[in-house]
Amino acid sequence: MWLSDKWTDYEVLDASGGEKLERWGRYILVRPDPQVIWTTPRLDPRWEKYDARYLRSNEGGGQWQNRGLPDRWQVRYGSLVFNCKPMSFKHTGVFPEQAANWDFIRDKIAGAGRPVSVLNLFAYTGAATLAALSAGASVCHVDAAKGMVAWAKENAKASGLEDRPVRWIVDDCGKFVERELRRGRRYDAVIMDPPSYGRGPSGEIWKLEENLYPFVELVSRVLSDEPLFFLINSYTTGLAPSVLGYLLDTLITKRHGGGSECRELGLPVRDSGLALPCGSTGRWAAK
Repeated sequence: MWLSDKWTDYEVLDASGGEKLERWGRYILVRPDPQVIWTTPRLDPRWEKYDARYLRSNEGGGQWQNRGLPDRWQVRYGSLVFNCKPMSFKHTGVFPEQAANWDFIRDKIAGAGRPVSVLNLFAYTGAATLAALSAGASVCHVDAAKGMVAWAKENAKASGLEDRPVRWIVDDCGKFVERELRRGRRYDAVIMDPPSYGRGPSGEIWKLEENLYPFVELVSRVLSDEPLFFLINSYTTGLAPSVLGYLLDTLITKRHGGGSECRELGLPVRDSGLALPCGSTGRWAAK
C-alpha cells in the first residue's frame, strides 16, 4: 500500500461504524466510508463535536448536517493549495489519499531532466495538474464538467501556478483523445482518474470494468516516443491493483519497456495506527 502520510492540513482521526472522523485544516468532518466495516469504541470527543457530518438517505444520496463549516475553506499540501467546499455525495473537492500519487508525479517530472508534457484526463479539481505544473511540466487538463475545470483554475491561482503552461479543456475525454490523435499531438505522461460509472455526451453508458481496457488502449496511442509515466486511479472496489498492472503491462510495457507497479492507496488512521484503504492505483514508468 502507498500511504499518503505527509499531510499537515488533513488527517483521519478515527474510523468506526461505516464512518471516518477527519480533520480538514481547522474543521472536523464526519463522512461515510464503505471500507469501514468494523465497529470500535468512538473515544474521540470530536465524533460528537464535528463541524459537519454527511448523512446518507435511505432513498439514495444524502445531505450535510452543518454546524459551522463555511461554504469554502482551504487546505495545503506542501506548496499546493486546494479550495474545499461540501458537495453532494459527501465530497469536498479533494481526495487526500491521492497525495502519494502527487509525490510520484512531481518526482518523475523533476527527475526527467527534460521538458515534459502531461495529459490529465477526468482531471476533476486539478490536484494532479497542480502537482505536475509545480514540478515544471506543461499540462493539458481535461474534464467534461465545466464547473470542475473552473474549480481547478481557482486551485491553480491559489497555488501561485496560474501562469504555468496549462490548457484547460472542457470536453468528453474519449472524444478529446480521438481528436488529439488526428491532430498528431503527443504527450510524455498520462494521468487518468476514470469514474466507475457514467454517461457520455450522447447518453452512452460508461462502466469501468467494461470500458477501461479499450480506453487505455486508445489513450496509449497519444504517448510520445519516449514516455515518462502512465498513471491510472480506480475507486471501484472490485477492481484489484493487479488488474491495473496487467492493463499497463499489456498496453504500455510491451511497447515502451519500463515496468508497472500497482498497489492500494491508503490513509493512516491516527487513533488506531491502521491504514484505511482508499482504492487502487497503477503506475507505469520508464526505466
